[in-house]
Amino acid sequence: MRGYNTTSVMQSSHRLAILFCIVFPLCGVYTSPGREVIRVGLLPNVAHAQALVASNMSRDGEGWFEKRLGSGVDVQWFVFHAGPSAVEAIFAGSIDLTYIGPCPALNGYLRSSGEDIRVLSGAANGGEALVVRSPEWKSARDLRGKTICTPQLGNTQDVTCRAWLIRNGMQVSLTGGDVHVVPLENPDIFTQFSRGSIDGAWTVEPWVSRLLTEAGGHVLYRPRDTVATVLVTSVRFLEEKPAIARRFLTAHQELTTWVTENPRKAQEKIRRELFECVGQDFSAELICEVWRGMHFNNAIRLRDFEQFMADARLSKLSRVCFDLSKLIITLPAYPRHEPK
Repeated sequence: MRGYNTTSVMQSSHRLAILFCIVFPLCGVYTSPGREVIRVGLLPNVAHAQALVASNMSRDGEGWFEKRLGSGVDVQWFVFHAGPSAVEAIFAGSIDLTYIGPCPALNGYLRSSGEDIRVLSGAANGGEALVVRSPEWKSARDLRGKTICTPQLGNTQDVTCRAWLIRNGMQVSLTGGDVHVVPLENPDIFTQFSRGSIDGAWTVEPWVSRLLTEAGGHVLYRPRDTVATVLVTSVRFLEEKPAIARRFLTAHQELTTWVTENPRKAQEKIRRELFECVGQDFSAELICEVWRGMHFNNAIRLRDFEQFMADARLSKLSRVCFDLSKLIITLPAYPRHEPK
């Protein structure tokens, strides 16, 4: 490994995490007096396809959710670079709903003793992988003494990475172990990997494909169809605005159908919105390739969260064993939007 200092990268990642906890809107925040404002979080990766498409539509004046929430409702989109930051914004009341990975959703539920976070729907499966520098590395044992980055401490890829390493015989902790697992923002993961300063990354699309095609990476392990993204809200929002919550969920379900039935249009909107989020131009070919490994759907299963809770406990990121029966909420169906 060349020119790499674990401590400096960890310090840098912590500073960036603090910066990205500050919530910034993707689109304009100008709202007419007397109008309802719904604030929604997203992460800039392809697993958040529905959110990226909708945010781009809002930017272009074609708001998907705006048309379905009612004439007096505006939607504002806010970008985060990892799920835990979005959960903090939910707790702070800075946003009302967010698209995040299952582990931050679960962690938020546990932190609030099951009283605040609720999962409304699934959104996407797949799209993550462990990418390493050498094709000779074939197993977890080959990563002994190496440094692997994840997007943020406690996010879905971080928890899954740590649990996979431990189950394959590696000692992993927050301060070291056989394999050093270090949190770093996805754009910085790409930069450090390209320089040869880190040995690998467990991350999501489109960063997985960029590491493979642009930085010479190799897939060591790719989980099969794991839950990547869910739609989450707070109990407070459900209690204060139940009708809007129902409308939003129905609109999300319709958008999932639109995304799967209109892949080329969806991919172009995602490509444009990713540029707005991270300032990097992802090619249409790259997004199309990424699409093959994604499965967009509204299904959500409690047993998936039970597995993530087991992974978090195994990784020593949580000591809690908690009743998850209130985590997933089923809202009454709202009449479907009829296009004019």
